[in-house]
This record gives sequence, structure tokens and C-alpha cells, in this order.
Amino acid sequence: MPSLPWRDIDTVLLDMDGTLLDLHYDNHFWMEHLPKRYAELHGVSQELAEQELMPLFKNHAGQLKWYCLDFWSAELKLPVRELKMETAHLIALRPDADTFLAAIRKAGKRVILITNAHRDSLSLKLERIELAPYFERLISSHDYGFAKEDPQFWDALQADIGFDPARSLFIDDTLPILRSARRFGVAHLLAVSQPDSRKGPKDTEEFEATGDYRTLIEGLE
Repeated sequence: MPSLPWRDIDTVLLDMDGTLLDLHYDNHFWMEHLPKRYAELHGVSQELAEQELMPLFKNHAGQLKWYCLDFWSAELKLPVRELKMETAHLIALRPDADTFLAAIRKAGKRVILITNAHRDSLSLKLERIELAPYFERLISSHDYGFAKEDPQFWDALQADIGFDPARSLFIDDTLPILRSARRFGVAHLLAVSQPDSRKGPKDTEEFEATGDYRTLIEGLE
């Protein structure tokens, strides 16, 4: 488990889905619930629904469109916002994420949420899990028009909040996003070893990963 040089960190940038929240909600919605409801509402089999949806998802992965509920509502002719509410009971905090957030706020770190989630998804999750009080800002990539995978997101973030990448920690469960942050110059990067509680650990490749938020606050004053 990585040991963080907290004296060298002023700003903590945190992803939401798979990092602070269990990714099971999102995986279940997009891979199981949405295909099921698509099949029912369009009068096709579940198998056919999956055959139609999975290539679409793959084609838009990593783009802002992939995270946009308005795009998918129009593309699939489905009320995606309303459908997401049908499985909202699955939205859950990852173990000890709130303990970690409270500790870094108490230590005087600047704490900012940066998520690719659409504002409607963000609002739905904040209704279920009280995250907002821990953060100075809650930023959706849709605010800037660029997904976190895009270098222009980081330029926009810098212009907006004026952080020092060399003195910042960023935690995210998506490797292409971590690589984008690294190219921008963010010095301290951590992946998440098991973003979905129902699936096993993932290979985080060149990135150190955290699986226990309690260990990250060791040495934090």
C-alpha cells in the first residue's frame, strides 16, 4: 500500500464513481438494467438489446458523450435519468471513503471533486450520499465540455481553480484518465484496486493503487 508524502500535497483531486462510490451501481445500470429496460420498452429480446447497445457503448467510451445522459436519452429514445433512479438503492460509498475525506479536510488540504458524471447523475448520487460538505468544489467535466481523458479538461481545470499540479494528489479508477493527469504534470497519482465491490481487483498497470482509505491517512497531520 502506497505511503503518501502529505507534506508535499496541498490539493487533493478526487474522482467519484469507482473511487469514492462503489462502481457496482454504474456497472449494473449500464451493463444490466439499461439493456433490460431497452428490450422491454422497444419490444426486443434482451440478447438483441445487448447486441445493439454494447458496440455503441464501446464506440463512445472515453468521450464526453459516453458520460452524457442527454446524449443517451436521445440516442436510445429512453428516459435515462428516470431509469437511473430505478436502481438508485445500489448507490453506495466505498469503505472508509468518508473517513478519508474528513481527515484530509481537517488537515487543511484543498479537496475538489472532479468527475465525468453528468450533472444529473451527480445530483442523484449526492441525494443518496452526503459528499458535498467535504469539498471546496464539485466539478463535472460537462462544465468544461471535455472529458477528463482529454488534455483540454486539465487546461480548463487549471484556469478555473488555479492548482499546482506538482503539489497535487489525484485518485481515479480509470487508467487513461490517470495518464492524462500525468501528462499534465500532476505529481501524485493513485489508482483504485477494486472499484466495483462485486468484482475482483483490477490490474492498475504502472500505477500504485489503494484498496484501503484508512492507510492513506497515515502520516497526515
